[in-house]
Amino acid sequence: MMTLVSAVLSGVYLSLFRRGLVLFAVGVLLALVLNLLQVQRNVTLFPDQVVATLFSSAWWVPLCCGSAAAVVGLLYPCIDRHLGEPHKFKREWASVMRCIAVFVGINHASAKLDFANNVQLSLTLAALSLGLWWTFDRSRSGFGLGITIAFLATIVTQLLVYNGVYQYTSPDFLYVRSWLPCIFFSGGVTVGNIGRQLAMVNVEKSHND
Repeated sequence: MMTLVSAVLSGVYLSLFRRGLVLFAVGVLLALVLNLLQVQRNVTLFPDQVVATLFSSAWWVPLCCGSAAAVVGLLYPCIDRHLGEPHKFKREWASVMRCIAVFVGINHASAKLDFANNVQLSLTLAALSLGLWWTFDRSRSGFGLGITIAFLATIVTQLLVYNGVYQYTSPDFLYVRSWLPCIFFSGGVTVGNIGRQLAMVNVEKSHND
């Protein structure tokens, strides 16, 4: 009996590790690409001594984003199970890839679109972010976690900028841009969808075995 329990636990931990590794890799890749857009448009500025040559990004940015993606992506299906609300809306990889594409588009818009002021841009990105959640998620847990992630990530970013780690040009929300929470919200929803899809694939594989 103990051997069976140990085998089951080993399988669970191995599954979590594999999913976490995939989510970490996705987070690193998205951070490199999206941060490059921000740096090229001079939205974010890093001190010269901390900027590496890889995609003009500070070395710690992709590592932090990868770790955050792993935590968020594993947390979403766990919260779904805890609430007893398995997420079944648009659960296929094609939908997940479209969600990623929309998220990249939202981030690209934050760097490329020119508005009269940051408030107009923030309202536009907020509408796009809510549209992303409604199109690819529509769950209460997804919305709540997205808001929580946006709140916590914005606070962390404020502290980093306050301590001179990097800076935003034309800040209008204390030390950052007012649209930044929209990016964090849509990013949380996107990574959550990836985590849910990976969890569902793992469950289906276990049933087939």
